[in-house]
Amino acid sequence: MKKVHNFSAGPAILPAEVLKEASEGILNLNNSGLSILEMSHRSDDFINVMEEARNLVKEMMGLGNDYQTLFLGGGASLQFAMVPYNLLSSTGTAAYVNTGVWASKAIKEAKLLGNVKVIASSEDKKFSFVPKDYTVPTDASYLHITSNNTIYGTQAHSFPKSSIPVVCDMSSDIFSRQMNFSQFDLIYAGTQKNMGAAGATMIVVKESMLGKTDRKMLSMMDYKVHIKADAMFNTPPVFSIYACLLTLKWLKKNGGLAWIEKINKEKADAMYAEIDRNSLFTGTCVKEDRSVMNACFLLTKPELEKTFNKMWEDAGISGIKGHRDVGGYRASMYNALPLESVKVLVDVMKEFEKKHA
Repeated sequence: MKKVHNFSAGPAILPAEVLKEASEGILNLNNSGLSILEMSHRSDDFINVMEEARNLVKEMMGLGNDYQTLFLGGGASLQFAMVPYNLLSSTGTAAYVNTGVWASKAIKEAKLLGNVKVIASSEDKKFSFVPKDYTVPTDASYLHITSNNTIYGTQAHSFPKSSIPVVCDMSSDIFSRQMNFSQFDLIYAGTQKNMGAAGATMIVVKESMLGKTDRKMLSMMDYKVHIKADAMFNTPPVFSIYACLLTLKWLKKNGGLAWIEKINKEKADAMYAEIDRNSLFTGTCVKEDRSVMNACFLLTKPELEKTFNKMWEDAGISGIKGHRDVGGYRASMYNALPLESVKVLVDVMKEFEKKHA
């Protein structure tokens, strides 16, 4: 089978050994004679999967028992509503930083549930940078930021000091680097990029934040209900959670966040060095805010698009077409993408320039 270099923005590449073990679990989990897809989520085998995954998340983040981990359905898009539903009262205000499509969607949902103040935005510059010089209001219920913007290829490389709770959507760079996770009071992330298969969303929340709004809570939307039920108030997305567990174990076994951060930096450095060197390509965002996960770039000669497309397709490269809002190309370099794949793309870009500059 021909080697495919998978730069997909999500669902994204998974480690080969995780795919192998996950496929074995689909056929027969822990020699139980049952597939992970057909056994009860109340069985000991799956309860162990759930608890190990929840605990491993907190271990990787260095968080204590004041935080709780949940795996829920609905994607990060549901969290756009669940966050204000749980944290924003009818008389309160939430502060948001708008850095792209997903932040904009989070703002839209929050406005349906309470008062929202957008305290910083890069929309007027087509989301080509991450705002930094803004004041965090002291009277807001929480501050919401998005750590990585997949569509535009920008990433927050530092976070504001805040006297109010901080909520962060880390869907596209979760577990890609070392950081002080305790600076956040709630983190959520779709699992289909760095953590596992599509279908689950990870939430880590400081429990003391909850139960302070004045609204009547729908059970399925209430974090406290899910916490009390040990993340199994209803049937969870079992396979997605299993894939997350296997991916987290792979990450821990190989050296954790320090190990993967080094590799991710090597990949990004190689990719951006070629974008900056090559006369036929140009980046789409300011250099200081470039994402380590998603490198977005354009052709300087758009008329050569078909020629370049054929070259990278012939090289076994997949998933680098840019999002329709930006165009061009997007090389998503999530944790499981090997450096070898980036080198293949860089070589194609060099050959393309050699022939067509």
